[in-house]
Amino acid sequence: MNKLMWVGLAFLAGAFLPIQAGLNAKLGRAGESPVHASMLSFVVGAAALIAFITLTRQPVSWAGIRAAPAAVWLGGFLGAFYVTVIILAFPKLGPGLTFGLVVAGQMLISILLEQFNILVSQQHSITPMRVLGILLVVGGVVVIRKF
Repeated sequence: MNKLMWVGLAFLAGAFLPIQAGLNAKLGRAGESPVHASMLSFVVGAAALIAFITLTRQPVSWAGIRAAPAAVWLGGFLGAFYVTVIILAFPKLGPGLTFGLVVAGQMLISILLEQFNILVSQQHSITPMRVLGILLVVGGVVVIRKF
């Protein structure tokens, strides 16, 4: 796939996050348990992925998975933490502030990971323009919160 298509898919995935958060928060209220709503979200997601893998016959290297470092399993924990926090924060902060903070946090950690070449395919140094980008996002979060 070309880069433009990946840009579009990444944008679409980001656009779906507030919708997912709203639906998960609604499920949490309906069941009176945000943590159960988070778990059910993962169950439905796992079922969807199993169906996709089955229908498209996606290959996998089980030897590669067995050889992966133990720390990679923290990804599932971090996903569960993220979804649960979003379910709890979304009704209290609203979609604008919640996802403004999410994006600010993502950008901050992303440039640190790239600076120190951790979990990335290419190292990129922190530059004044990259810091300015984060400050603009944080400024946007402040504007959303204040006005």
